[in-house]
Amino acid sequence: MIRIPREMEIYRRAHPLAPNDRGNHQNGAFVIPSRSLMIIVSSGEGWDHVSVSLKERCPTWDEMEWVRRKFFEDDDTVIEIHPPLNDYVNRCETCLHMWRPWNYEIPLPPKDHIA
Repeated sequence: MIRIPREMEIYRRAHPLAPNDRGNHQNGAFVIPSRSLMIIVSSGEGWDHVSVSLKERCPTWDEMEWVRRKFFEDDDTVIEIHPPLNDYVNRCETCLHMWRPWNYEIPLPPKDHIA
């Protein structure tokens, strides 16, 4: 299950699309000034979800991994989804998303194939 570490609470902000909503223990928006990251965390409908964005560019692998380690357990597998083009939606050019389903384990390729 997704978690919001106590250390992240100082970065909590109102959700950009719902100014009166500051979230709860499994949902929220966070601005990390030292990394220039905007993070939105949500949990519902069978999925944990974290979006990560910057103003001028997409997050790097290292930035995404930093966020993953903050909001997911070390043994969680999370995915970035590239859906069929018919289902593709891009609301922000500089935002990436991580997903984790609640009710099943994400299959992985053999360990020596993961780089």
